[in-house]
Order: sequence, then C-alpha cells, then structure tokens
Amino acid sequence: MNIDELKFDDRGLIPAIVQDAATGQVLTLAYMNRESLLITLREGRTCFWSRSRNTLWRKGETSGNVQKVKEIRPDCDADALLVLVEPAGPACHKGTTSCFTDVMFQDEEPPFTYEALYDLIRGRKETDTDGSYTSYLFRKGLDKILKKVGEEATEVIIAAKARDRKETVYEIADLLYHLTVLMVEADIPIGDVTRELASRRVVDKKVKQEKMT
Repeated sequence: MNIDELKFDDRGLIPAIVQDAATGQVLTLAYMNRESLLITLREGRTCFWSRSRNTLWRKGETSGNVQKVKEIRPDCDADALLVLVEPAGPACHKGTTSCFTDVMFQDEEPPFTYEALYDLIRGRKETDTDGSYTSYLFRKGLDKILKKVGEEATEVIIAAKARDRKETVYEIADLLYHLTVLMVEADIPIGDVTRELASRRVVDKKVKQEKMT
C-alpha cells in the first residue's frame, strides 16, 4: 500500500499499534503523522508524533530503547497501522516491556504468559519487596543467582535420568524461573533470546562441534 492511500484523521494523525515481532506482545499504542511515518520508513526505527508535546518523537532518542522496524501493516480500512518491531528495551516510560500492564477488568484469572512473569521479576528487582524470594535473590547478587541456576540445572538432570516425568517438569519450571531472574539481572530482554533462537534455522544441526577426545 502507498502512503497516499492511508487515511489520516482531521489532525493528520494515524494510530500505530506497536507489537514485538518476535514474541507477539503488544507494546504500545502511539500516533504517527505523515512526516513521522516517512522518517520511520527511511530510518527503519519508530518515530511518532507526540500529541502532548506537539512534536516529533523518535522512540529511544534519549532512553536508548529504540525499536527497529521489521514490518508495517495498514488495517483493512487503511486508518490504523500495525508496526512490528525488534525492541532494544522497554517500550513503556515506566520501565515495563509493554504499556499494557494494568488491568481494568478481567472475567477470570488471566492466562499465564512468560512476558508477564518477566515483568513481575523485573518489578521485584526495581522494588525490593519484603518476603519476596525474587527480591532476596537480587539482593544477594549475581553469584547467588548463578549458584541457583547451576543447582536447578543439576536437579533437572537427576529427575530426567530417573525418568520421573512429574519431577522433571517441576524442576524444569524451577530452572526456567531462575534463568529468567538471571536474564533480568543481566538486562537481557526476552526478545534477544527469541531472536537468537529464530536465527538458528536448522535446530537439529549442532551450533558448535564438540571437541573430539
């Protein structure tokens, strides 16, 4: 679709829903005008129109949390955009991965998402919470976190070797949790890991050859 076919509103704006191309998580809702969209297309990084400041706003210009554009899709009426990005950091100015973290209404317990777990763990690092095991790990620091990752990896091996499926699932969950704590401690966003996995097109081919002995 040509940019001239898009339907900007009476203020010259079009809403842009920004989504993580790797995880599918909706990151934010922003607005673009013709100029910011052209800049986005030219630079390959998101540029929006700030309605509050009435000026162009290049995402990450001051924070470093830039969003590399992978794809832009207009909707069926050409009056909204879906922008698929590779984020370099949190999308929200509050420091969360997504701007959509608060819940206004929910009919039932929301389904588990790894992104929500990651944000919860990051919150425990940013705000020391009494009685929180996660906050305790961050207080103890990297060495303690690495020790727990090693212990949980060993317990996965023991459970799997015993062919105890229930215990193996339990220990894998423990390992994934502690690995996520490590990711937050090391400031590694989920997208970095998913993109690394996506880059390995042939998953049954050894990435590194084992040294022959």
